[in-house]
This record gives sequence, structure tokens and C-alpha cells, in this order.
Amino acid sequence: MIPLPGTTRITPVRRGGVLMSRWPIATLTLGLLLLLDALRVFLPSLITLYGRAGDTPPEQLGLFAALWFVIPFTAIVIARFLGPRAVLIGGAAVLAATRIALQATDGGDPQLYLASAGVCAGLFFLYGCARTLPRTAAPIGITLGLALSGLLHLTIDHMDLIWQDGLFPWFPTVLVSAGFLWSTLKTRPDEFVAPTAAWFLLGPALFLTGQYLGPGAAGTDTWSTGATELAAAASVAALGVASLSLIPFAIAPLLANAPVRVYRVLFPAGLLIGIFSPVAGVAQATLLAAGLGGCLGLATLSPGRRRPGAALLGGALLFLVATFAFYASYDADLGFPNTVVPMVVGVLVALTGVGRGLGRDLIPTPRIGLPSLLSGTLAALLLPPLLVAGLTWRTIPATQNVDGGEFTLVAYNIRMGYGLTGTLDLDRIAAWAASVRPDVVLLSEVDRGWLLNGGHDDLDRIAHGLGLRYYFAPAADRLWGDALLTNLPVREVVSHRLGKHDYPTGAQAQTAALTVGGREIGIVNTHLQAPAGQAPEVAALAKSLAATRPVILAGDLNLTKDDPEMRVLTAAGLTDPLIARGDPPTSPAENPVKRIDHVLLTPGLEVVEASVPRVPFSDHLPVVVRLRLS
Repeated sequence: MIPLPGTTRITPVRRGGVLMSRWPIATLTLGLLLLLDALRVFLPSLITLYGRAGDTPPEQLGLFAALWFVIPFTAIVIARFLGPRAVLIGGAAVLAATRIALQATDGGDPQLYLASAGVCAGLFFLYGCARTLPRTAAPIGITLGLALSGLLHLTIDHMDLIWQDGLFPWFPTVLVSAGFLWSTLKTRPDEFVAPTAAWFLLGPALFLTGQYLGPGAAGTDTWSTGATELAAAASVAALGVASLSLIPFAIAPLLANAPVRVYRVLFPAGLLIGIFSPVAGVAQATLLAAGLGGCLGLATLSPGRRRPGAALLGGALLFLVATFAFYASYDADLGFPNTVVPMVVGVLVALTGVGRGLGRDLIPTPRIGLPSLLSGTLAALLLPPLLVAGLTWRTIPATQNVDGGEFTLVAYNIRMGYGLTGTLDLDRIAAWAASVRPDVVLLSEVDRGWLLNGGHDDLDRIAHGLGLRYYFAPAADRLWGDALLTNLPVREVVSHRLGKHDYPTGAQAQTAALTVGGREIGIVNTHLQAPAGQAPEVAALAKSLAATRPVILAGDLNLTKDDPEMRVLTAAGLTDPLIARGDPPTSPAENPVKRIDHVLLTPGLEVVEASVPRVPFSDHLPVVVRLRLS
């Protein structure tokens, strides 16, 4: 075979028809695991520690974040004097050190700046990888890093090791960090590095996996009555990471067994179909993951290799810009729907994957028989979902009736589970809530997998800790909203979308009918974003429900008792029982001065006990009431 002009034939070690570069692959895979750990702390820390969501200007947050993505561009200059291997080792050492230090922090500014330094060091490390690692290591290491990070996130039940207490998380943290440093030192520079396109795609791939292959990718709203189920999110993520893991190993023999032009159409088309699909689910995630991995593999077979390090840093900056463009639209009107952002990134990935041409001399020649290929593909697709199913299986709690007419209700804006010190306090929220033995829990600002908040499923973790069923109500989008948790008999759960009234973040009102002591009560669970326009809407819903039953309207209303919108609610027959009990403030949690979180009642319900506990698990305080049907 005649080499293309400007290319040299690569002769990597071959085992069973798969291209092997052991230490470089291990280095890149483990480095991405540590970088993603730091990123899952860095992004939410911007909101909870550097600024306050909705109060700190998005451009200020963006500039602070961009600083840590721009500093690594100095690696281009440093590499000229010290060499790219020095950048690789230096970045790896700082990344490992910050990851271990993060395990020892307990929130606050140390968490913010350690995570920032970790992300910055990770980009220095990746720049060194792009300049030194052999071509065959790039697609396998990148996709394995993304895949294993997703699988590990699921197996530890949505709670990163950084947020877990005790000695257990220290063992894998130190082990992975030590293995990462060892493999980095064992890795030797290779003359034949991966081309520019492959390294550039790392940033967009990270963005798309965070958007589409996270824990809430399936968009499930409830736990079904009287059955057992594996959360659909786990299945989606498992299939997605399986596909990502499969493609780099399969693409070489596939391309050797079929015309390249077939795969230059199939992989980009699968990616775009997955992104533009209007229905979320397993099929969408599988198409997207396979297409993404395939585009990365095709880009690796490109003969060009101009400035791969700069391309890597450019792709990482694109990741940051896309992330902020997508989520800033919930705090400011950007003039375009944020769903355009992943579509634009997806089109860019597809075009990069197709490329201007492939180096046929770079395509490995060994063939794999059809039976071996099919069996390997099935194993790669089935084993990860089966593993995740065994680790994430949920038994749906049984329905429980309450004797008599008394029950306990908690209303809490959990701020995506992040406490006053910026730590993810989902388990602490569940443990505290369990201590008051609630029959009904109403949550606001529930996150089912936003990349900006670390990609956690708050609701599943809290509900599992409480042993309660959940009913999710999407508000801003399908992954962020409000939730009702209860084991009482429930019927007629409906989420009513409220008008935006020129406010960028969407809102909803979740209505439900619960049975308490043989009698029915109505629930309106909401988080008002534009009270002036939305208060009349929820007042009408409460009034309609109250025609045949007593009703509770509760949640973060962003209203005080003296605001004119509160009179709209009282005119609908709702009363505020906490005024007579001292009107305890709920916001801000560290020094509360006003009560904007409410439990309002119609006739037929009375308060037996009420309290606003001073707990540090959010920027709001919860409202706990013991109610009696009168």
C-alpha cells in the first residue's frame, strides 16, 4: 500500500486485531476520569460559591470560568522551552494533587479554587497528551475516559466520591491518582500523534455526553405504582457509554471490511438523528453515542496533524462557551432558544468527523470475521447495561395509608442539593427530612442531570434515602423542576406549565389529589419565577381544586406576606397559618430575613405544629408543618 503524501505508516502493537498502546491509553483514560471529577465540582461551585444563581451576572461568572480555560494556552509557549512531555507530566502532577486535596476539603473557597486549579491542570495535561501520545491512543483513551466516568457515576448512585464522607472514597481516589501518575511516567512521546480534528472533538464530545447521556436522559417523571423498575436514565447512560466504548475498538476492523464512505455517512447521520430527535430515550442516546464515537474514530484516521495541542485547547474552550450559552438562557434572554446550542455543536462534530479525507494508509488492514464482530458488539452493548441494572435496581415503595386525619408536610427549595458551603448535600437532606418523618415532601429546584450542576439525579438519590415514591414536574426543562414525594395514595398528578411573563426561566404548578385517613386533599406544588403574572394562575388552580376538597398550595413563591400578589392568593380562599406562629423567615438560609417559602391552606385544614428548621443544606430554609383535617 502506497502511503499518502506527508504521512508515514503506523506500526503499533496488535493484539487480536485491535490496535494497542497500553500506557498512553491508560494515561489518557485515567486523566479524563480525574479531570471530569474536578469539572463536576468546578461548574456547580461557580454558582454556589463564586456567585448566586440569578443574582450574579452571567457574564461575570463566564469570565471567571473562562480564566481557567484560557490560562492553559500558555502551554504552547512553555512547550517550546521545556518540551511537551514536561507539560504532560507537570499537568498530571497538579491534577492528581488537586483531586486528592478536593477529597479533604469541606466546601467553601478552598473547594472553588482547588477545583478551578484541577480543571486548569487537566487542560495542561491534555495539551501534553495531544503533543506526545500516539495516534491510536486518542480515540480509545477519550471514549474510555468518558464512558468509565459515566459508568462509575451510575454505580455510586449519582453521588461522586468527592461528596462522600468517611474513609471509603479515599481508597479509589488515591489508587486512581497513583495509577494515573505511574502510567504518565511510563508513557513515552510518539512521533505519530493524532490529528488536529480528533483532539478538537474532545471538548464538543464532553459537552454532548453531558447534555444527552446523563442520568436524566430518558426524562422519566415518576416511579410507577406497584411495580419494580430500573430507572430509565441508568439504561440510557449504560447503552450510551457501551457504544462509546465499542466504537474505537470496532471502527478499525469495520473500516477495513467495508468502504470508508459508508461509515463517513452512517456515523455522522446517527449523531445528527440522535441530536435532532424530538423524543428522548434509549434509541436516541444509543444513536448519539455511537455516532459520536464513530465521528471521533473517523477524525483520528485523518492524515492531517497540524497543531493538535492548540486544537485540543480550542475544543475545551468551545465546551465552556457552549455550556454557558446553554444554561445562561435560564437567567437572561439571549435572543435564541438554548436547544440550538447542542444542535450547532452536533453539526460541527459531524462535519469534523466526515473531514476532508481519510488516510487509507492509516487504516489497519487485519479483518475480523462477522461472527466475532457480532459477538463482540453484543457483549459490549449488553454487559454494561446488565452491570448497571444490578447496581441501580430500585424497588418501588409500597403505598401507605395514614390513619386519622393528621399528616406531616415538608416544603423545601433544595437549590439542586448544594448547601451553604457548596457541597452536594443530597444524603444530608434525606437524613434530615427522614428525622421529621414526613408523609408528603414538596421540593423546588430539583435537578435530574444538568451538566452545569455536575450531572446528578437529586430526586432519585433523595427519594431513595427517604424510601418515598416521587413524581417529577419539569419546569425550566425536562431535567430541572419540582417534585412531590409521598407514599400516600395519589391520583390525578398533573404538571401545569405557567406563563413566563418575560422571565427567562420557566415555571410550573404540579397538582395532585392525595388520600389521608380516607379523605382526599389537593396539592398545588410550585416555584414561582414571575409572581406578578404567575400568582393568578396558581390561584385559579387552587380555587378549582378546592371546589371538592381542602387544598394546600406550597413551595418557593418568591413572595412575602406583604406583597400585592399574596392578596391574589388569599382572595382565592388561601390563608397563611405561619403568620400567627411568628412568621419565621426562610431566606437567605445563612441569615434569614424574609419568608418567601410558604404552606398556604384552604378551609378544612388546620396546623397542629409548624417550624422552619435552621439547616444548612440549601440557600433556603425548609417549612415543616403538621396538618389536621378539620
